[in-house]
Parts: sequence; structure tokens; C-alpha cells
Amino acid sequence: MNSPISIILPSPENTARLAVDLAGRLEPGDVILLDGPIGSGKTHFARSLIQASLPEPEDVPSPTFTLIQVYDTGSHEIWHADLYRLTSQDEVEELGLVEAFETAACVVEWPEKLGDLRPATALTVQFQTLPDAEDARQLTLTWSNPKWDEKLEFLA
Repeated sequence: MNSPISIILPSPENTARLAVDLAGRLEPGDVILLDGPIGSGKTHFARSLIQASLPEPEDVPSPTFTLIQVYDTGSHEIWHADLYRLTSQDEVEELGLVEAFETAACVVEWPEKLGDLRPATALTVQFQTLPDAEDARQLTLTWSNPKWDEKLEFLA
């Protein structure tokens, strides 16, 4: 499979299903960067992915104000980061996120705030709303690391 893949998802349920399918394939060192405007479905995707990874259901709040939420899946941690409020790369480093890129699975909203700290091995998921369909989203997945070829085979 070659990057990029573009998918039209007609509903939030379809977006959640994609996140659940991806959740079971994540392992430490996997980074998913969620890019797109406010209201495009990034947090819904992240929440669905995290909930599907947890051994027991728990609330998965948006980390808009806490910046980072950490979850234990039983086999590894998932870090959910919302970098919207950050103003510098120094703040990213202070959060410990760069180290987590190596030791945990990470889901990052507003990845443009990473600047040159953006991991080259990450999967980027670009979210776009569609003007003629209120709940539909277009997701474009791009990556350069070959590990994502196998993890995303289910999309073929």
C-alpha cells in the first residue's frame, strides 16, 4: 500500500469505527498526528481509539486544558495530546511528549505546534469537513515509515 489514502466517512460512527480498527494495531513508538480545523472530528477519533484500547471503559476527556492525558492499556501507555494552546516547541519538550514518542503510543491533535519535533515515523490523519454533508468527513492518511503499510492493510 502506498501513502496517501483518502477516505470519505459519512458519519461520526464511521469515523469511530476506523479509529477502533486502528486501535488494535497500535504499539509503543506509534505516533498518530491528527490535523484539521476545529470541529472536524479529531477529538472524536482520538476518544474512540483510546476507549477501544482500554481494558475497562473510562471517560476520555479532551486534553484541551490539561494538554496531555495518559492511559494504560495494560500492555502500553497511550498519550493523548492537544497542543492547541502551546506557543513554543520548548513547551512540547517540557511536557515529556518527545520521550513518549519512543515509549508509548501517542495521538496528537494540532501537530503543527510540534514544528521540527514532529516524528518522521508518524502517521498523519488530515480531517476535512465536506460542505454538502454535515456529518461526513474526508480523512487523508499519509506516512513515510513502512510499518504503517502493514498496520493500514485493513483499509485496502
